[in-house]
Amino acid sequence: MKMKTLPIVMAFAIFGCALFYAPATSAQEETGKQKIKTGWTFGALPAISYNSDLGFQYGALVNLYYFGDGTTYPKYMHSLYAEVSRYTKGSGVNRLFYDSEYLIPNIRFTADLSYLTEQALDFYGFNGYDAVYNSTWEDDQEAANIYKSRLYYRHGREMFRFMADFQGQIIGKKLRWVAGFGILNNAVAPLDLEALNKGKKDEDKLPDIPGLYDKYVEWGIIKANEKEGGWTNNLKLGLVYDTRDFEPNPMKGIWSEVVLFAAPKFFGNGDFGFNKISATHRQYFTLVKDRLSFAYRLNYQGTLTGKAPFYVQPYMINSFSNSSNTDGLGGSKTIRGMLRNRVVGDAAAFGNAELRWKFLRTVVFNQNLYLGLNTFLDAGQVIKKVEFDIPTSLGAEASKYFLTDEEKLHTTVGAGLRIVLNENFIVAVDYGMPLDKRDGSGGLYIGLNYLF
Repeated sequence: MKMKTLPIVMAFAIFGCALFYAPATSAQEETGKQKIKTGWTFGALPAISYNSDLGFQYGALVNLYYFGDGTTYPKYMHSLYAEVSRYTKGSGVNRLFYDSEYLIPNIRFTADLSYLTEQALDFYGFNGYDAVYNSTWEDDQEAANIYKSRLYYRHGREMFRFMADFQGQIIGKKLRWVAGFGILNNAVAPLDLEALNKGKKDEDKLPDIPGLYDKYVEWGIIKANEKEGGWTNNLKLGLVYDTRDFEPNPMKGIWSEVVLFAAPKFFGNGDFGFNKISATHRQYFTLVKDRLSFAYRLNYQGTLTGKAPFYVQPYMINSFSNSSNTDGLGGSKTIRGMLRNRVVGDAAAFGNAELRWKFLRTVVFNQNLYLGLNTFLDAGQVIKKVEFDIPTSLGAEASKYFLTDEEKLHTTVGAGLRIVLNENFIVAVDYGMPLDKRDGSGGLYIGLNYLF
């Protein structure tokens, strides 16, 4: 059953940010229609949604900004983001994120500390369309001989993540070096049916059958030394070229980067040592001054050496990420409207193209506010496939799970709304639709910030 987002979420997205976003110790001085912010301000929103299998989501997020004496406005001097949310069946987000160019002189420092629990993380196999997705297997309205489980394409995961990243100048702020280290632990397990079925009527309970993840373990595609997850302690090193005029929503400029991600065995990574590379180019064009812009992003990520375990293959590598969700491809941060983790390979590429229109600017409750609309096209595919042997024991049944030459471009289209206070606190609502039903039936996403 798909996510059902309650109407209250949209109401808070439109009105709540103005009510909850308030100055703490700030003075303001008006410049035209804008007000210069000083001191501390904060934005807060509730996190509310419902899923029949995961339960009711409740919690809150808050983003604190410090503007000092206002000379850097609308660029903040310090940003601290915190989120705590839970599903009544056990999934949850616990996250602290800090970002500043002023804590360490001439160095941008970002840090992320997260503990993320997933009672039902998406898993559709490897290599995109080569992995068959059968939506009828998770439709409990189908006949008993067809339906398997609403969460057939899911497994459990608990992720602990700490990242500390540094950026320093090579040629002013345009060309920068990137260095960082991370501690990442994924604890993977089959679905906890006892927790997921708690409180349900017998006819609504999930059946006790192996899901696709369990099948991959049984078939030996997911090996014994990776099936329960493990550590991926890592170093990052890269270069960034950045000429954006304003980071939260650029109207012009380029933001490109190349990042090497090294996770050697001797870092405590068990049987797995590997190196990956991620290259991203983003560019922004003004079509109508202060109103309409066009932005696009292109990304390639792949394994250079070694073998990455299955639980790391979807992990997205960046020089900077203000999102708790680093899974892909598919979902709110990569290809909107496509099933999360639908496209997993040893190397993959994706792109986004987006028109952004700021159609209203005003001041609400003494806060600078603008509303924006965006339309987008997202696409991606596997470039290098994960290699494995199709189990011969399946015989003719193999075609229900595996194909060999079906992978091609996955494409979605959609539109969204942005509610932005003081240029930095950005409430984002996007809805995307895939052009191929093998990628799902669409998705609605409510969160923070522009995609890129």
